[in-house]
Amino acid sequence: MTSIDDLLADFDFLEDWEDRYRHLIDLGKDLPPLADEDRNAENKVRGCASQVWITSTVGGSAENPILHFSGDSDALIVKGLIAIAFMLFQDKPAADILSTDVAPVLQQLGLSEHLTPQRSNGFASMIARIKADAQAAIQASSSS
Repeated sequence: MTSIDDLLADFDFLEDWEDRYRHLIDLGKDLPPLADEDRNAENKVRGCASQVWITSTVGGSAENPILHFSGDSDALIVKGLIAIAFMLFQDKPAADILSTDVAPVLQQLGLSEHLTPQRSNGFASMIARIKADAQAAIQASSSS
């Protein structure tokens, strides 16, 4: 998986937003396929205009749960946004996920100004879902 630093470098190199959108679509195409049974109401992200599903599995230790995500969308650019979310949060400790502020990264990428309001809201919903899963992992580990 591409790192967020690699993506920032790619976006610096690609000055035209048409090229950046194509790159975003390519990132989404590189996501591993989501199992059909994971495309269900429980995994559907609310607040997205497109259909988006995100699943999480918890590994690591009870003291330090680590989350792994899978996801998909029916929209190509949105799949790219899922890939960006995973670059930020994939296989990270739940506490780090909760403390990560994505706004500076979105600013650096220029996505804040170049996404439609619907896509921006959808991306925020994805981030909220990932953080909710991280919070649930912490709560589950503290109750065991």
